[in-house]
Amino acid sequence: MLELVAMALTGYVLGSVSCAIFVCRALGLPDPRGQGSGNPGATNVLRIAGKPAAALTLAGDVLKGVLPVLLAAAISDSPAVAAAAGLGAFAGHLYPVFFRFRGGKGMATGFGVASALAWPVVLGMGAAWLVVAALSRYASLASIAAALCAPLLAAWLDAPPAILAAFIAMCVMLISRHRENIRRLFAGEESKIGAGRA
Repeated sequence: MLELVAMALTGYVLGSVSCAIFVCRALGLPDPRGQGSGNPGATNVLRIAGKPAAALTLAGDVLKGVLPVLLAAAISDSPAVAAAAGLGAFAGHLYPVFFRFRGGKGMATGFGVASALAWPVVLGMGAAWLVVAALSRYASLASIAAALCAPLLAAWLDAPPAILAAFIAMCVMLISRHRENIRRLFAGEESKIGAGRA
């Protein structure tokens, strides 16, 4: 239990590091929370700062999902400990303690966590994202589709219960963070890839 709590907290602290904010500060760019969609994530950084900054943000967000899970695996062979570390990192990205709990929407960090917990799930998530994005041109809809696929794929792969529970929790949290996007989708106001909000 101590390892589980410790790794959940470690994951949360690492996840709370906002790569978008640090990349923009390092490059002398505006704070992404006050530009574009106001979302501190790679899509908004792409919009306000271009591809190199967005690529750095994306890599950082994925990595902070991977590292806590790998660290947990190095100190324990318990799937529950690994799942707690990953879920902590994901929650930290969404609700970062260092930035007044105002974080990103979770897709990149979710991919990182999933790749470390059960890498085949990422293949399905990536395929779902690409197909939905190509057909709809909505990044938010593609992210929601990928999130919905994750627990289904984890269940199909017979993932340990703790890891399946982590995928379900991340799916629920990611969809919750996309509430405004969902409202805009139904209203026909959501911006497509390449223009507008993230």
